[in-house]
Amino acid sequence: MTSLRILHVLRAPVGGLFRHVVDLAREQAARGHAVGVVAATASGGVLSETALAELEPQLELGVSRVRMTRQVGFDDIGAVRHVGARARDTRADVLHGHGAKGGACARLAAAPGAIRVYTPHGGSLHYDARSASGLVYLTLERLLARRTDLFLFESAYGRDTYARKIARPTAEARVVHNGLHPEEFEPVAPRPDATDMVFVGELRRLKGVDVLIEAMARLRIAGFQLTATIVGGGPDARYFRDLVEARDLLDRVRFTGPLPAREAFALGHLLCVPSLAESLPYVVLEAAAAGIPMVASRVGGMAEIFGAAAERLVEPGDIAALMAALRSAIAMPDEAATATLRARVRDLFSVAAMADGVLDAYRTVIPTHGN
Repeated sequence: MTSLRILHVLRAPVGGLFRHVVDLAREQAARGHAVGVVAATASGGVLSETALAELEPQLELGVSRVRMTRQVGFDDIGAVRHVGARARDTRADVLHGHGAKGGACARLAAAPGAIRVYTPHGGSLHYDARSASGLVYLTLERLLARRTDLFLFESAYGRDTYARKIARPTAEARVVHNGLHPEEFEPVAPRPDATDMVFVGELRRLKGVDVLIEAMARLRIAGFQLTATIVGGGPDARYFRDLVEARDLLDRVRFTGPLPAREAFALGHLLCVPSLAESLPYVVLEAAAAGIPMVASRVGGMAEIFGAAAERLVEPGDIAALMAALRSAIAMPDEAATATLRARVRDLFSVAAMADGVLDAYRTVIPTHGN
């Protein structure tokens, strides 16, 4: 089978999007493809920079960095030119943009020989079309759709949200779920100092950490005292720390900063995922594989992960519902449900299947490129 020359483009090397790119790029390279990555110069932190440094020697097309901001701005011109130059220099067959900014740069770049592939990873799809920001970003998405040869959605939810908020894709569109490695199914046991629960993720209001803190405060008033470990970093870290202090929970909540997921899971007896919006979160797949009980919001592609157990998911932003779910999960752990979810994730979500799906989609579109 002919090898491909693939260039992945993303903005910040953080979170599930970054993990997806690293796993996909490494698997594609292992299968004999020439792969490269373009990412923003802004650091994603020690863990992300270490992961990128470990990946680079495996990539024939290397890693390049360029200034790329979250918001639309003049720096985007330089970023688009950089991506185009890299695509031409590497003779890329595939320009695969990830997230709103990576997707925009990949599709606007001057690279006539490459197909343009877009995976939203949530991104622009999280915006409300009625807001000023939503109007801008969703309009840009409609314009960029014309320059897209292939849409790859990590969840059916993402595909359906794109169709509802932007338009039904006229180009080839497929759902390819995120995947895990076999070694990630080794169980993780709580440490002796584990708190009742742990949150693992970027510290942004979108992740619902404030909802968790408010639920803990109300449960304490009701006489049900819980402890929590909050793992991660992000723009709203100070806000969450201040909220913990304001709710008199300093003796019940600890912050650790970013940690590897499996190390973080051992810091709590269950994982709480109180997100207000998600796509198909890796942290939920990773926790399920590690045998970690969960209380999670009914957002994004969560139901695709949980399957028949999706009825246990909590409405996002509903403090009372989260309180009830936490009390139940801690008082009456459901080991059978945890084992069933672990088996489901093992069967349906693998890195090998993810790479198969992506590469098959590339090969379907490449012969028609330019027609």
